[in-house]
Amino acid sequence: MTKSSRCELITWEHSYALARKLSLALYNASFQPEIIVAISRGGCIPARVICDYLDVFDLDVIKIEHYHGVHKEKTAILRYPLSADITGKRVLLIDDVSDTGDSFDVAIQHLLENGEPGDLKTAALHHKTVSSYIPDYYAEIVHEWRWIIYPWAIMEDLRSLLESMEAPPATIEDFARHLKQEHQLEVPWQTLEDVFALSI
Repeated sequence: MTKSSRCELITWEHSYALARKLSLALYNASFQPEIIVAISRGGCIPARVICDYLDVFDLDVIKIEHYHGVHKEKTAILRYPLSADITGKRVLLIDDVSDTGDSFDVAIQHLLENGEPGDLKTAALHHKTVSSYIPDYYAEIVHEWRWIIYPWAIMEDLRSLLESMEAPPATIEDFARHLKQEHQLEVPWQTLEDVFALSI
């Protein structure tokens, strides 16, 4: 991500609506997972919502590190492995976004090395067309690349944007102006106050 890349802030309501849309798509496709595996950290909340919609009680988490805030590492790395037995089961692997596709590639390889699922499907709230991997299900497609800020990562992402500024802003107003000018991003004032108070 460059210093002037466009960002989009997703609200809690919108993210829930996207998870609902995914759930209904899975239901209408007659794919009923026996276990859902979330790619942590971004996939955890969407996975829990889909568990609720589809009445799935078996939820596991694997952690893959690729981004810290808006800063991308060179490679996606599996940090915490699968703990569940997925052999013979219908598995849904979910993340919040398919951005480069690297996290899905690493996750799928890891799952297949740890059991042979009866069926394996993938899902994401957002699929960016620049991604090398296309999930089986996604709620929204992103044709024009932008950095997506989810409500569960807003503090982390805004801290990263703050730290990437050439000079620290003197006021919250300066930070808000920077976000609008450089990233076409408008953030609730309370959130800006929180980021400013916890970062400066």
